[in-house]
Amino acid sequence: MFQGKRRRGGEPTVRGGEPTVVPAAEFSSYYGRPVLKAPVWEWKIAAYLFTGGLAAGSAVVAAGADLTGRPRLRRASWLGSFGALLASMWFLVSDLGRPARFHHMLRVAKPTSPMSVGTWILTAFGPGVGAAAVAELIPARWRRTWPARLLRALSRPAGLFSAATAPGVASYTAVLLSHTAVPGWNEARDELPFVFVGSAAASGGGLGMLCAPPEEAGPARAFAVAGAAGELLASRVMEHRLGLVREVYKQGRAARLRRASELLTAAGLAGTVLLAHRGRAGAAASGLALLAGSALQRFGVFHAGVESTKDPRYVVVPQRQRLSDG
Repeated sequence: MFQGKRRRGGEPTVRGGEPTVVPAAEFSSYYGRPVLKAPVWEWKIAAYLFTGGLAAGSAVVAAGADLTGRPRLRRASWLGSFGALLASMWFLVSDLGRPARFHHMLRVAKPTSPMSVGTWILTAFGPGVGAAAVAELIPARWRRTWPARLLRALSRPAGLFSAATAPGVASYTAVLLSHTAVPGWNEARDELPFVFVGSAAASGGGLGMLCAPPEEAGPARAFAVAGAAGELLASRVMEHRLGLVREVYKQGRAARLRRASELLTAAGLAGTVLLAHRGRAGAAASGLALLAGSALQRFGVFHAGVESTKDPRYVVVPQRQRLSDG
């Protein structure tokens, strides 16, 4: 399929009495078409990746607030998690085109399929988050009635169960992307789950700092610091290990998005450590920076994957390297 001259280390040869150098191979496909078809997903899938991670991160913060007696942080985080979950489901179903497709995936459970596993993880995660969020919306004057008491009694263990499944919600999308043939995602399969989990934790902590008073937001700050530091570290390790495919992360639209993400996440991390505990303004600014950085991270990874399907080199060179190493 690929046409071009082989390069033998660029060594000089003699042709007609003059030294020449064999040119580097130029990969091209028949009729100029790419080897892989670019993903048909729209920007809604990148938004789905972000909102799903935000729902997971916020659920963990909400559970921590519940266990440590911080009602305002708990309320803000459960409502934020539920809102982000609804948004993520809308983005996913809207991009799928037919809502029934999600329902159809529940007909079977296939452990070898990241899509099937992710569908069931979302199914386990959603009801507890919904119950916990609805319990937070019960007006004070109704909380002594037996239906309200029953709902609150059931919603707490359901919410804690959802928080236990949240790491799966935060990471399964990375596994799903990296199990495709898209080089920009497949080559990052070892580090991408850590990037996504760190990003989810940073956004969940950021939302808690944004919506809850500083005196209650201690767990959110700790979670945000751990998530932001983990995301930055995993992202750097991923870029260092990628090899040739690193180019799609270091140039063009994906590079601009991820550079902005790194700056915002680093600024949010610094603000969380230095300012967030001192007042509402510093906490809100740090939280917004972490949320924006998390969103841009997902969009950057999404666009890097799409770009990696457009150049045959990103498909062929890693394959040849794996064959030669094997």
